[in-house]
Amino acid sequence: MGSVRAEDGYALWMRYVPLAPALAADYRTRLGEVVAPDTTATQRAAREELQRGLSGLTGYAPHMTTVAAGGPALVLGTPQSSRLVASVRGDVESLGDEGYLLRQTRIDGNDVLLVAARHDIGVLYGVFHLLRLLQTGAPLAGLDVQESPRIKLRVLDHWDNLDGYVERGYAGNSLWDWQTLPEWRNPRYTDYARANASLGINGTVLNNVNANALSLTPAYLAKAAALADIFRPFGIRVYLSARFSAPIELGGLKTADPLDPNVQRWWRDKANEIYARIPDFGGLLVKANSEGQPGPQDYGRSHADGANLLGDALAPHGGVVMWRAFVYAHEVPEDRSKQAYNEFVGLDGAFRPNVIVQVKNGPLDFQPREPFHPLFGAMPRTPLMMEFQITKEYLGFATHLVYLGQLYEEVLKADTQAKGLGSTVARVIDGSLEGHVLTGMAGVANIGSDRTWSGSHFDQANWYAFGRLAWNPHLSARDIATDWAGMTFSPDPGVVQPIVAMMMASREAAVDYMTPLGLHHVMARGHHYGPGPWVDGGPRADWTSVYYHRADHDGIGFDRTAQGSNAVSQYAPAVARIYADLERVPEPLLLWFHHVPWDHRLRSGRTLWDELVGRYALGVRKVEAMQAAWAGLQGRVDAPRHDQVAAFLRIQHSEAQWWRDASVAYFQSISGRPLPAGETEPPHPLAYYQALQFPSAPGDGR
Repeated sequence: MGSVRAEDGYALWMRYVPLAPALAADYRTRLGEVVAPDTTATQRAAREELQRGLSGLTGYAPHMTTVAAGGPALVLGTPQSSRLVASVRGDVESLGDEGYLLRQTRIDGNDVLLVAARHDIGVLYGVFHLLRLLQTGAPLAGLDVQESPRIKLRVLDHWDNLDGYVERGYAGNSLWDWQTLPEWRNPRYTDYARANASLGINGTVLNNVNANALSLTPAYLAKAAALADIFRPFGIRVYLSARFSAPIELGGLKTADPLDPNVQRWWRDKANEIYARIPDFGGLLVKANSEGQPGPQDYGRSHADGANLLGDALAPHGGVVMWRAFVYAHEVPEDRSKQAYNEFVGLDGAFRPNVIVQVKNGPLDFQPREPFHPLFGAMPRTPLMMEFQITKEYLGFATHLVYLGQLYEEVLKADTQAKGLGSTVARVIDGSLEGHVLTGMAGVANIGSDRTWSGSHFDQANWYAFGRLAWNPHLSARDIATDWAGMTFSPDPGVVQPIVAMMMASREAAVDYMTPLGLHHVMARGHHYGPGPWVDGGPRADWTSVYYHRADHDGIGFDRTAQGSNAVSQYAPAVARIYADLERVPEPLLLWFHHVPWDHRLRSGRTLWDELVGRYALGVRKVEAMQAAWAGLQGRVDAPRHDQVAAFLRIQHSEAQWWRDASVAYFQSISGRPLPAGETEPPHPLAYYQALQFPSAPGDGR
């Protein structure tokens, strides 16, 4: 077990602390000599990472060479860069451009551990995989691993403004110092690239989807080009969010109509300009006709018209367009959750081959729990890209311990039944269901200038889980958590097991104390900090809580059956029948799909009212259990990190109790029912909770 030493979280899961002496000695014997090419920037990145990792883990710097001297060795390379790797050319070629092979074998009479790939970037990914095995104490004897990414575009979306503010960010200011770029290239940018390469993330969108057209000007393209230069050796392409009206704001045109020849010419010229500066530029992300953003519908055109305009401009350079499906009209609809489906499903097959439609995991907006988005499985001729939120806009910001791996896994394993049983969301987005080659997964980043990168130590796990699932959306959230805990804190099972148990209980705890039984969008207005089930009025009904929970004296919940908004009809018939049936709908989604009487009996035997109140209290108790588990790790986790996590758990407990008390006070005022036996009255009247104001809460859009 590695020694407990003071740490601040900057190293993330790449700590490389000393292993137990016997294990370190075994690894030194097998890996004491590293044979690796040293010609390209990516080759050097792989060598440097190995040197850093092996030195820290084993206590000895490996002997680095480009030519094997005989004896046990770790060999890196491609068939072109290494004679030894050429012996497995057939296996390597089958792994694709980013895949890799780890194999313990014998070559020329010597024991050799190969890290082999078709291209240098695959070797770098393989090095990080090997270091993950070493950090978690895995045996190397008989090692034979072959890995290829299941998804092509594995991208972080940074909602970072050009002034350094991060929308829905809870980890400080933007990582990008636009003021000092391109001249000052902060070494932290390289560490960011290392962290992403360790997960196989291969793209980053630098700026907010609520885009400023200035990001496409020459001055800012020079800054983006500097970041692209830093990221390139790590296999990461730079993308930009584009403002659809940029031809007006930057080009002086009178229109941004996608069918106007002058607009088309402007975008072609802009694409040429970008690629002249950044030859491997990934492409453009677009938010259009949503929350006031300009778009093709301003000119009577469709989303396909707008996306294809940009697709045509980028196609000669190999760039892609990621067109977001998060849209809703200026007019308040009967059910906002239906809007994206209604606007996009009729456009299936109308998009250019280099356009991928980016769809949020659920039909509303990153709630603690939503059903999977009905567009998944409904557009078989169009590649769909998953959009998850890594930052916790609706899940307690950076101070609540909520592991999102479970949320991601729940969505990815959901069965759309679009082509029968087994038509999971994971198979939609990895292309295997419909045979798509262009595939993608995006995560709204939780990264900022905070020393921990993510605002808290445990929020690093959500960045980590996103990256691992973007590489392979069929992985287990528990297995990912186990790897992360072992690398981030200690490989000691006595540390890993309680931490993983905390993580695996955390998401359901948050759902219980925030949005039990399918409730959604019941947080405070604007900044989304804290409970606000009473929120009403304002510019749009669908920005309020009462629009969604629809509680009255008789019951609670949004009726999305055929007797209500009929949102269930957007799902495949087999799924729709389950969601529409009050007796068969999964109880975690009950109030998403049904307006249910307060006295309706649930599977527990309790009435809906009693169960709802009980779930709020259960969520608080789950946080208390996490606090107890973490307290038990004192002395086994370094004091600085243990102290901060303990403090954040105290915040989480206080706010979970606040959620419980405020929600119970409000819904009791509506239902008129007494609290179940054993449940305590909220300590304050409802008016107290309604009067609380937090105008400086972080992360709100501006």
